[in-house]
Amino acid sequence: MTHTANTRLPTMDDLCRSVLANNRGSISIQKPELAVRKLALILNAALELSNKKGFQAMSLRDLSQTSGVSMGGLYSYFDSKATLLKMILSEVTTSVENALAHPPEEVRRDPRTHLMWLIEIHIRLTEAMLPWFIFSFMEAKNFPSAERKRAIDSEELTESYFAQVLERGVKDGSFSIDRPPLMAALIKPLLQDWYVKRAKYRRRKVDIDSYIEMVQSIVLAACGAKAVGADSKDASDAA
Repeated sequence: MTHTANTRLPTMDDLCRSVLANNRGSISIQKPELAVRKLALILNAALELSNKKGFQAMSLRDLSQTSGVSMGGLYSYFDSKATLLKMILSEVTTSVENALAHPPEEVRRDPRTHLMWLIEIHIRLTEAMLPWFIFSFMEAKNFPSAERKRAIDSEELTESYFAQVLERGVKDGSFSIDRPPLMAALIKPLLQDWYVKRAKYRRRKVDIDSYIEMVQSIVLAACGAKAVGADSKDASDAA
C-alpha cells in the first residue's frame, strides 16, 4: 500500500504563487492573478532557454522574446538576472522542504516505511518540477558564490532528511549500516539520475514507477533492511 497518494505535489501555478509571495519586495505588480500568469510565462521561458543554451548565455532580450513579456515588463518582476536566479533556486529548496519535511504520521512511525516514502516523494517531486531540477543541477557549476552555497545547502537539506531516518532505523534495528550520513549522500545520486538522464530511461522504456521500485530495492538492500514480517517470523521461530 502506498503512503504517497495523499501527498500533493506543486503545479506551475502553485510554484508561481509561492515565488510571488516570497518576492513581494522585487515584484511591483499588485494584482496577484496577473502576476502569477506573467510569472508562469517568464519562469517557463527562463527554464527552457537555460536548459537549452545555459543561464549565463541567456539574455534578457532572449527571455523577453520567448516569454512574450516586454523588457519593461520583465523589470516589474526582477531587477537583474541574479534576482531571477535566486527566485528559481529558492523555490526549488522550498519545494523540497515542503514535500519531504512533513510525512504522514503513519509513515513517520516506521523508519523503513519513512525511507521508502522519502525516495518516492523525492522522485515524483523532481518529475513534477523537471525543468527546475535540471536547471539547478546543470547550472550549479556556473552559479555565483552565494547561489552556489544556496544550491549546496539545498542538497545537504535533502540528505539530512534521509540521514535522520536512517539513524532512527539503525537505533531500532530496522537498518544495519555504520554511517547513515554517508549512506544518505550515496542515495542522492540515485534520486538525481531520474531527471539528469531521462533520455536514457526513456530509450529503455523505464517508467517512473519501475524506477522508484528499483531505487527502493537497491537502498533497502544496501541498508541491510530486514524483510517485511521478519520480526514476527523470528518470534514464531523462537516460540
